[in-house]
Amino acid sequence: MFEQDRKSSESESKVATHEQPQEEVGPISRRGLLQGIGGAGALAAAGGLSLGALKPQIAAGEEIGPTTDNVRRARAARLRRRAANAYLAGPLPNQPCNGDEDHYSDFRAQFSKCLPHNRLGEVRPNAYRALLRALSSGDPGDFDAIPLAAVAQRRLANPQSALKFELTGLDGWGTRMRPAPAFASAEIAAEMGEVYWQALTRDVPFRDYGSDGLVAAGVADLNAFSQTVGPQVGGQVTPGTLFRGETPGDLVGPYISQFLWLPVPYGPSTIEQRYTTPIPGDDRMTDYREWLAIQRGAAPSVPLNFDPQQRYIRDNRGLGEWVHTDVVFQGYFNAALIMLSYGSAALSPTNPYRDDITNQGNFVSFGAPDILDLVTKAGRLSLTGAWYQKWSVHRRLRPEVFAGRLENQVRHRKYYGIHSEIVDSDAVARVFAAQGTRLLPMAFPEGSPTHPAYPAGHATIAGACCTVLKAFFDESFEVPGPVEASRDGLSLDPWYGAPLTLGGEINKLAANISIGRDAAGVHYRSDGIDGLAVGEAQAIGLLADYSRTYNENFAGYELTRFDGQRIRIRNGSVHHI
Repeated sequence: MFEQDRKSSESESKVATHEQPQEEVGPISRRGLLQGIGGAGALAAAGGLSLGALKPQIAAGEEIGPTTDNVRRARAARLRRRAANAYLAGPLPNQPCNGDEDHYSDFRAQFSKCLPHNRLGEVRPNAYRALLRALSSGDPGDFDAIPLAAVAQRRLANPQSALKFELTGLDGWGTRMRPAPAFASAEIAAEMGEVYWQALTRDVPFRDYGSDGLVAAGVADLNAFSQTVGPQVGGQVTPGTLFRGETPGDLVGPYISQFLWLPVPYGPSTIEQRYTTPIPGDDRMTDYREWLAIQRGAAPSVPLNFDPQQRYIRDNRGLGEWVHTDVVFQGYFNAALIMLSYGSAALSPTNPYRDDITNQGNFVSFGAPDILDLVTKAGRLSLTGAWYQKWSVHRRLRPEVFAGRLENQVRHRKYYGIHSEIVDSDAVARVFAAQGTRLLPMAFPEGSPTHPAYPAGHATIAGACCTVLKAFFDESFEVPGPVEASRDGLSLDPWYGAPLTLGGEINKLAANISIGRDAAGVHYRSDGIDGLAVGEAQAIGLLADYSRTYNENFAGYELTRFDGQRIRIRNGSVHHI
């Protein structure tokens, strides 16, 4: 026994020390396998022998299984190689940007927070070119040389991670998305109109949208834009579609997903989803000097003022604060725990332990550890796609900066070519009347994070994590005991409207968290809606890799994409169904 262990260890050492660089792009060599893991295992791995013929004799006290250790290792290596080769199948289309960076020599449409700025809030060109040089070269020394403003207390948010590789699922550089709306376009004007109205209505309870006069004014103003954004009924924004997501299920039921309201079974305790939120009207960055200091990376001087009473999410101020302080996978981890509490009936019909396997239980495969691991893994994985798109491709300015450009243009400090529909909008007029500037009222004292806008990091995480949730749970399963927060957020009332399904509420969760960042003032709608697709693509790659790994008879993951297309992911392949 000890001799066998020693020989196995020696064999493993040979595999480690005899790896050749050229094997990274070619098939496993027959000779290399013969030298590294033994002739029988190599022939089996290369197709020379039936793996069944190598089944070892069972002896008392020894490990047992359908293959030998060395054949298992060869199969594991082959599995990883197939997954890697699948990533190389077919060329990727070009990833375009909107051309603003080349069009404007003052970089007016680009992200530059924390870098040196002039009094108009425009980045110093040499500083911005230093950022471009670092992103182009990838040299850590060039990143170290990016200058920050003299008053900067904040730092650029990890631009080098745009160059990080992924070894599971889709690499970040494999994601694709449309160009961000151009700076002078009618689309960004409409998006800014929506963001202004989200700020103006931040304290209106979601339950009052159908009767509130300010909401009615916002609906009328948004319908006046030539490129109205968001879901519509009969070509019009309505109080029932205002600020909603655009995926299946988003327009059914209350504005907030059940997974942000229902109690979360968390081990031996239960978490009630009531949170401390800022007091109504506590908006920031409405003073020009404060705005300029924040663009130069200064920290806010005054913290938020909080209501001591914890409340369920009831309005966009509460939702905005939730997405201000949440951890990467929090909402989706909670959703998974809630859905797991519904039992096997809530699991995906393709889960083999739901109906087919009756003498065993799911756990490491298709059970809670598997589901929770892939949900959280997808959250981190998706950020590499977001950071590649943010830093290496688009570098889109944040809404707070667009509002600063608008303020300077209207005050005739500099003409930026901003679309007249946002300049002349009721939203901007109301903001100016209330605060004396046209700067965007921000929910966060520090304003936006210190990385570009497009796509939203929260949205790519949402897209990835919610895709995994839909793969493991039955999207048609109806949520038992649905609820709705009271107007004051102190209680949960029963929901008696249309049935709410897991699929619809998962999609709504993704939309709430994505658009909640818009409501705080740090993103545009397209950052979130297009970001969902980036996260979804990386999660599908992750599921494709893991669909190869199970021993059970598995029909594959089935789910509905955000665009409504049904897909099956099986044995590394993705099929439309």
